[in-house]
Amino acid sequence: MKKIVSLVCVYLLLGACAGPTITRVQPLSESADAPYGNVLVVSLFQSFDMRRYFEQEIVKQLKAGGIDAVASTSMMDTKTPVNRDTFLAMVKEKNSDAVLVTQLVNLDTKSKIKDRSPEATYNIRPTYYYNVWSVELTEYEEPPGLELTHSLTMATQLFSARSQEPVWAIESNSKLKRNVDQQTSGTTISAEAKAIINAMSRDGLLVR
Repeated sequence: MKKIVSLVCVYLLLGACAGPTITRVQPLSESADAPYGNVLVVSLFQSFDMRRYFEQEIVKQLKAGGIDAVASTSMMDTKTPVNRDTFLAMVKEKNSDAVLVTQLVNLDTKSKIKDRSPEATYNIRPTYYYNVWSVELTEYEEPPGLELTHSLTMATQLFSARSQEPVWAIESNSKLKRNVDQQTSGTTISAEAKAIINAMSRDGLLVR
């Protein structure tokens, strides 16, 4: 059940709004060979499609800032092993100097049953009496709906291709909410990617 819910939460990122809260968990290592200008982007979600969507958004925003970047999913399919050797081969092929890895590390979901607002129709007719009207009220009330609130934490690490060690890491915390009418609000994939790249830029990880 948690696997299914986690996939649903990541898909909600496609249609929501706002941005995540960023927490730096590993400052830039003094031994890091930053800044980087050629980045392999990797995401480790359970859904291949969501990995592809997220990586493409990161790559798009990196390229907009003048950084060479490639999504790992553009070099593999659903049958390609997701392991260290696969990504090292990609680094070698693309001559990447860094690898950016993002994964979902925590998901908390709260649910609440809420009553829906009833819809009403009115049928108003005149009567035989002056200024007296006949009013028929019909209410249509749907069954109670389920309101879901998700708290997601995603961890992002940057690895140096030369040392093959993590040189920087952050966590991003997002809120997603789906009300009884299936409307969603919270963090978008675009906002998540922007927050990650902004944090990288502030910490001097990217070639200017």
